[in-house]
Amino acid sequence: MWNSKVLAVAALASVASAQSQLYGQCGGIDWKGATTCVGGAYCSKINDYYSQCLPGSGGSSSPATSAKTTLSTLSTATKTSAGSSPTSASPTTSQPAVSNSANPIAGKTFYANPYYSSEIVSIAAPSLVAAGSSALAAKATNVAKVGTFYWLDVRAKVPTIATFAKDVQAKNAAGANLVLPLVVYDLPERDCAALASNGELSLANNGAALYRGYIDDIAAQIKAFPDVQFVLIIEPDSLANLVTNLNVAKCANAADAYKTLTQYAIKTLNLKNVVMYLDAGHAGWLGWPDNIAPAAKLFAQLYKDAGSPAAVRGLATNVANYNAWSIATCPSYTQGLAICDEKRYINAFAPLLRAAGFPAHFVTDTGRNGVQPTKQQAWGDWCNVIGTGFGLRPSTTTDDPLLDAYVWIKPGGEGDGTSDTSAPRYDAHCGYADALQPAPEAGAWFQNYFVQLLTNASPAF
Repeated sequence: MWNSKVLAVAALASVASAQSQLYGQCGGIDWKGATTCVGGAYCSKINDYYSQCLPGSGGSSSPATSAKTTLSTLSTATKTSAGSSPTSASPTTSQPAVSNSANPIAGKTFYANPYYSSEIVSIAAPSLVAAGSSALAAKATNVAKVGTFYWLDVRAKVPTIATFAKDVQAKNAAGANLVLPLVVYDLPERDCAALASNGELSLANNGAALYRGYIDDIAAQIKAFPDVQFVLIIEPDSLANLVTNLNVAKCANAADAYKTLTQYAIKTLNLKNVVMYLDAGHAGWLGWPDNIAPAAKLFAQLYKDAGSPAAVRGLATNVANYNAWSIATCPSYTQGLAICDEKRYINAFAPLLRAAGFPAHFVTDTGRNGVQPTKQQAWGDWCNVIGTGFGLRPSTTTDDPLLDAYVWIKPGGEGDGTSDTSAPRYDAHCGYADALQPAPEAGAWFQNYFVQLLTNASPAF
């Protein structure tokens, strides 16, 4: 049954090879694919490295084609029964589930956004079929059904919230129980201690004001859909960098802005239909004795200075990383640290956070931690690590009352950073021996990495 569907997708991709599908890439530095979009979409420049087909005319709509792909057709292609996930994608845990009745997202299902679905349906699956891997392509279509966070990593993506929210409204009206998961990720001087994910805003070019406008626009979109519940991850890597990387000039210079703008974000997005988690790195970053107590104080102080927004539920851990949720024996690369997995990390963190006045609830990214131990040469190696696999599926049924949900925050198959040493955003981590190469720019589709994650998935698809 799945083979026929995958072959149909491949046929569609062949017909539409001259145009990119809805939410597909249509331009950017070194892009060699289609530069026009199917009917009903236009090619929007996101940044110098990435242009994307977005819904609407945008003043430059491409001609309609017989292979037109729309939000409704993508939703049909990736649809599951109301509020459910396919049996093969159900979460598994090694211990009995622990309920948490106070969890505001308990029993909810994370929305599988059409952007990530389209990357799989229009790029990953057809490429696997063309490579003679129809069985793996069939498994890829199951990945397209997994609820994965959508990253608002540039201001141009903010209007897409409305497109997704309308789809969530329709599905919920039909009996689903969906929340819309988004990542807020556009601080000026973003990722101050790295190069691969540098953002579009800088403090020297009115970045603070532009960021406030970005947050205001997100808030306006959310307010327009009061019946949709949004789950927001706030600024991956930002506050963790202020704990450990103030020796980096860019981080030191951005520290005050990171704090004031993050406060602005959580105050402005403090809405009744929002649940927020601030990013808190991972066990190998803030779990060290010298880091964890200062981190708790930093989060608590920022939270209090922002007026203790009710929508802030807690922290997100392991975002775009590979740590085990729970592992019996600490791997050698953890260098003797007893807090060597995310379960140990949140249980060590929670008492410190509570004592400082911060709500100690968590979500943990399990999107790329299916293989344990990893093949990292060092715990701090973060770029396109080889040998990884998809992990536990998103679920609010967990084995720890501190954990609100296992989540997929990093979309598996979107690259961490380029291995091209001549690229402006090249980071040395992406050229390490434990990084899969050759690799595209951060955020661009990385087919070989997706295949690796799918092949090594645990539980399997």
